[in-house]
Amino acid sequence: MKPGEPDFLVLEYVTITKDPRTGLVVAIGGTERAADILQRTGGFLTAPGPRGDYHRLPHGLPIVQQRLKATAASHALLCAGHSVHLDPALNALTAPNGERDAALRYLAQLAERASRAESSTEVAEVLTEIAGPASGLLPLTRDVVVRAWIALSPAPDAESADPGPVADLGNTANALSRAAHRILAARNHAARAPGRSTATTPPPSPARQPSAPAPRRR
Repeated sequence: MKPGEPDFLVLEYVTITKDPRTGLVVAIGGTERAADILQRTGGFLTAPGPRGDYHRLPHGLPIVQQRLKATAASHALLCAGHSVHLDPALNALTAPNGERDAALRYLAQLAERASRAESSTEVAEVLTEIAGPASGLLPLTRDVVVRAWIALSPAPDAESADPGPVADLGNTANALSRAAHRILAARNHAARAPGRSTATTPPPSPARQPSAPAPRRR
């Protein structure tokens, strides 16, 4: 380490998040002092892990209680001087529908950008937000539909009264993939013509022919 650089105590950093596999709210990192704060203010329990002890909330807590306890523990840790990362989904001080409202505002902004686009480049940027392979709205929506289809698909040996709707859901996921592909093709077409304006201009009016001179009277 170079002289003058701070010596960061990484082990004192506490991360409070929800484990996606078990659904448990866990706190990773921190010192014994942090563990005491987690237990007293958040009701966390100490549990052995493969890389040492970690802390978790009890099983079966409602989501509202998980958020309240995680938020209380994170603020107590911050007041005690610890560095804390709290999963935004566990922050009880944010609006309950904050993420949904943000998504709706994002869609409205995309619609506004599309309606005000003045060049094919700007149109291509909007279409990239819709169908981009990595983080486009349609591919992400398809992932949600696929996960729902998997969750609803019956076991191979199970009998289903009407498997049609579940099969239609799988077909919908494929349709979303095809739609994203077509939108991406349109995006590439628009990106190849960056100087083209999207504004519609009326065709020029034909030039007015001069009238024939009147015959001269003698």
